[in-house]
Amino acid sequence: TGLMSSECLGNVLRITLSAEYFEDKYLSFSVVDQSGIAWELDEAMASQCGYTITYSSWSNIEFRASALSCHSHLEKDVFIITLQIKASHTPNTKNTTTHLKSASCYYGPWSPRELLCESNYMQVSVKREIPQIVKDFTQDEPDDWTIAFPEAKAGEASVWQIVFHQPEEKKALLMNDVWSAGYGLNTTDTRVLLRIPHTAEQIQLFEDQGIIFSAVRSSTFYKHQWMILTVDTSVACPVDGVDYTNKTITWTVPKYIELLSAGATSFRDIVVEAGVDLHKLSAKEMASRKYVLLNDLNAITMKIPIGAEGGYYKTSVSSGQHGAKYTINLFLEHQWEDDKWGVTKHTIIKEIETPFEQVELVITNNSDLSARLVNVTVGTFLPDVELVNLTIEGSTVAISEAIQHGYLTYEIRYVNRSKAYVIQVPLDAPSIKKEYMRADMRAYTLNVTLAFITHPTSETFTVPVIMMSTVKDAVLPSARGFCDGRNLHLIIAHGNVDQKWLPFISDWHLTPKAAQKYNYSLRDNGTHLEISVPFLSSHVNYEDFNTSGIKASLHLTLKDDITLANRRDFSISCIFSSSELIKCLPNGTVVITAVKLVGVEDLDTSLLVLRDRRCKPSLVTEKTATFKFNVNTCGTSRKFNSTTMTYENDVLYFRPGNDTPVYQLKFVCWYAIKQTVDVKYESKKNPPPSIKPGFGTLIVSLKLFKEKTYSEPYQESEYPVVKYLREALYFEVELLQPKDARLELNLNDCWATNSQSQDNLPQWPILINGCANSEDSYRTVFHEVNYSPRVKFPQLLKRFEVRMFTFVQGTTLLQE
Repeated sequence: TGLMSSECLGNVLRITLSAEYFEDKYLSFSVVDQSGIAWELDEAMASQCGYTITYSSWSNIEFRASALSCHSHLEKDVFIITLQIKASHTPNTKNTTTHLKSASCYYGPWSPRELLCESNYMQVSVKREIPQIVKDFTQDEPDDWTIAFPEAKAGEASVWQIVFHQPEEKKALLMNDVWSAGYGLNTTDTRVLLRIPHTAEQIQLFEDQGIIFSAVRSSTFYKHQWMILTVDTSVACPVDGVDYTNKTITWTVPKYIELLSAGATSFRDIVVEAGVDLHKLSAKEMASRKYVLLNDLNAITMKIPIGAEGGYYKTSVSSGQHGAKYTINLFLEHQWEDDKWGVTKHTIIKEIETPFEQVELVITNNSDLSARLVNVTVGTFLPDVELVNLTIEGSTVAISEAIQHGYLTYEIRYVNRSKAYVIQVPLDAPSIKKEYMRADMRAYTLNVTLAFITHPTSETFTVPVIMMSTVKDAVLPSARGFCDGRNLHLIIAHGNVDQKWLPFISDWHLTPKAAQKYNYSLRDNGTHLEISVPFLSSHVNYEDFNTSGIKASLHLTLKDDITLANRRDFSISCIFSSSELIKCLPNGTVVITAVKLVGVEDLDTSLLVLRDRRCKPSLVTEKTATFKFNVNTCGTSRKFNSTTMTYENDVLYFRPGNDTPVYQLKFVCWYAIKQTVDVKYESKKNPPPSIKPGFGTLIVSLKLFKEKTYSEPYQESEYPVVKYLREALYFEVELLQPKDARLELNLNDCWATNSQSQDNLPQWPILINGCANSEDSYRTVFHEVNYSPRVKFPQLLKRFEVRMFTFVQGTTLLQE
């Protein structure tokens, strides 16, 4: 089908799966034999039977099968393989879709010996025939053959077995044991094949020309009646030989290694070809890609520029860092002829991956500030990367849920299949940090961490995105101030930047608790901050003092809540009457408050004195000193004229060792010598009657009536009474005992609960201090009580009307 394509590449069949269809699906692979039985492949069976499954080139999936794989059907020089794939969206394989692909490939002629080095196994295929006896035949390594021969001779007739040659011992396995040990042994009419997984126990490592090889030395025997057929099934594949220098991959493979050419004395190269993805490349094609293929006397060398055509980059993660590795799937085919084996064909498939190289990602700010939208592009990524979640303010959010937090994410794909991710979020989203910068500028900071995963390796990495944008939208707080006779007031209108700014007065943090301590007023209703400070207080500055009064000012600073940097300064200055500082009492006592003026910073208010320096202040603060004395003391002078008597004194401050005052405050008290005073008087009358509190036993009843006329109350049998919301309830409260015309019933507090207990919560007040609750949507209405045959004492009854309501919490109805 169009979902799979096949390709014959020598003695290997390749089937490529459509990445667009099969990616993100759970797959299982099976090979169908000639009997129609599907053999499901796992890693062990694949390497034992000659199959390879790779995920490469940005999620491309490849299936490769050897011509002599376990379930291939051979017809002369054509091998046929049928592949079955089951695809499902879930790991439990429900709703599975099955796909079949059958392909045939011609391969021939076969070389006497063919070696194949795959990524998960190595195999040797040897032509089997009964050789003629050669007169001058020279046996190589006689010990191996001599040691192995008794096992072959002692074996049963018509049986295959393999002897593995190791330095310390030899090990013989019958065919069933070979399969149980994980090896693949196959025979055709003309060939014997041994396949060894790279994880096999009998593998040995050896070095040839500085290159490490993985190898198995073995002999395969077939005993049939009078004849024992012996086949050398040794195989070797290079393990390393790859170097990375100057942005170039250098792959070196030694020629004619000892294990594969034992006993041979002369060699001749027949073919040396190389390519990518099992496609052979001509010299012209190699030159166009800047490949170099060197065939020296002892080695074949291939040089590939990193990043060259034929390979691809895939995402890699190292220590949480995003990077890439260049991968190229090379292959080398070397055919040679020697005087021992004849023609040998050695095919090596080598997937080469360069070391990790960190790749810096570019974060681009494409924000549209006029639309108040943050737009950030993060990239570029290879196609094997997927964004899976975001971390916003410490919480991890899946991509599908990010929109609920105001985050829109989408993918941009480019022509070369790379991609980038775009993150969009409104400036006003709660997770966007807003910070005042200067003048009318605010900084908006996006701080989000993107989490990615790679396919198919499932490696994860994160990319922190911190992007700041500045916008001219800052509204600074503004203030107005005023003074009354005794206080300075500042009213600050909040802007959009000062929600967390702190008010300070003279580097003193003004908190509600601190304001209460100094008898200041501090109120904040969310839109305005109101501060009131008494004229005489520790945090008021006194700037000037003259005949018109004293100039006092209050300075307030709003500071950043984190750095405590000054953000905004406000002040209010007023002229207060000097009479606020002096009190001349009729009994001759003078109370005067001296203030510390700005500019005399070293003045110690506790050292202020009057003319008589023995008179010191009775009350001292940082900025004020209060004196209380009689006009006939402390050096007070007195003057007379025809109408007044004047008393004068000075508050003085002397620096130590200096008799000239640096501070002088003169004050004067005037007393009238003659004064007419109007005195009101009236004759004593009997005092009005007074009510004194007392204690006694009262019997009070509460009734619910059916109508506003209060003519018919509900009887006990009619309870509970059913009413609808907002329907009127008519209550009557009566003082039953004592029946005294001198008494009057007054209702103070009345409340409702949602149960029969008056103390239960919740409660809702109906009457407060004898008045209707002002917070009620439908206020309580009092009805006048008049004399009637039933009502002898109207003053002992109270009637009121309440609209039906119910208790709720949020949007939930509360019921008992």
